[in-house]
Amino acid sequence: MSLPSFKNPELLTRALTHSSYLNEHPEIEPLDNERLEFLGDAILDFIVAGWLYRKYPDFDEGRLTSIRAAVVRAEKLSELANQIGLGKHLRLGKGETVSGGRTRQALLADAFEAMLGALYLDQGVRAVQRWLTPLITIEIERILAAQGDRDAKSALQEWSQAQRRITPHYRTVNEAGPDHAKLFTVAVFIGSEEVGRGTGYSKQTAAQAAAADALSQLLAES
Repeated sequence: MSLPSFKNPELLTRALTHSSYLNEHPEIEPLDNERLEFLGDAILDFIVAGWLYRKYPDFDEGRLTSIRAAVVRAEKLSELANQIGLGKHLRLGKGETVSGGRTRQALLADAFEAMLGALYLDQGVRAVQRWLTPLITIEIERILAAQGDRDAKSALQEWSQAQRRITPHYRTVNEAGPDHAKLFTVAVFIGSEEVGRGTGYSKQTAAQAAAADALSQLLAES
């Protein structure tokens, strides 16, 4: 897939404009994508929730909520952004570009939501549904097949308590990069044994990645 078509291309331009670009181009009208991101976030939640409600009538509220959370998290949205080549279209400041902004997870996720907000303003919610549904259909099928809607930390805790009678604990082992884009590395331990390691732009994301890494290794060994 590619970026959606817009009747008003200025809305798309705004959705692709990061604040760092405006900081370096003060002559441009000061409109970045942050307000569109706010709108797109709400529209995304609404469309995904509606699709799940219709598609899975037997799932209870808790299961629907966990699947929706798995779809709309930054990691997944950045993957969707990469599928449509969104990064190469972003308007970024030179510093943000040099530091890898076109591939940064949080920045891509924000821009993806902003684009949805812009499409809503341009053509309404049905246009967003038509464009977004093929993307989320594939992703939800993948999530369900891999049980990706399960919280990895909770799943690891259940496994560890059942198999080893102990609760895992997490430790931040490294922080790298500038303050605005710091990358954390978190290790998870069962007792004194390190069983997994993960990275992310927040400690919570890194911990989830570490738990997922631990589960893949532990289940493969068992």
